[in-house]
Amino acid sequence: MASPPQQDPEDAPRAPSTGARLYDGLAYLGGLILAVMTAAVFLQVVLRYLGLVGIDGLEEVPRFLFVWLVMIGAAAAMWRHEHTVLDYFLNRFGPLGRSLISIATNGLGIWLFAYLIYLSLTLVPNAGLQTSAGLGLTLDWVFLSIPVGSALIIAPMLRNIYFDAKRLWRKLS
Repeated sequence: MASPPQQDPEDAPRAPSTGARLYDGLAYLGGLILAVMTAAVFLQVVLRYLGLVGIDGLEEVPRFLFVWLVMIGAAAAMWRHEHTVLDYFLNRFGPLGRSLISIATNGLGIWLFAYLIYLSLTLVPNAGLQTSAGLGLTLDWVFLSIPVGSALIIAPMLRNIYFDAKRLWRKLS
């Protein structure tokens, strides 16, 4: 019986990184949030179709979870490079130009999401003074999705800049 061929260490399958596991978990959490939203809307529709009174506050659940879904889903998509990209012009550049443009766009994105976090320092505490009509939930839990999601989006953007800069460094040296 022949022994299996030796694999190159670079070709060997690798365990997913901690970041990959975290962002895969976020994708599953996004799926769970979507399922809860769907169930809440479906239950409200069925109750109204049957002529029954809807459950108080249940219509607020999908509305409040939607913001979390968008931010968590955007972070998971950013990690996987699954955001839509208008790459017609980007493909007209060589590898050096693409890396430079990627660094610039990720840098601008980091600035935008950092600014959202900065604005949230005022927004989230003020939202804690308000409660929702149906659930009686303080709205800071809803508005907290903006800084949390922004921080989760910034991490993959920093990773993208790191790898693009590493590619640039190899080409320039």
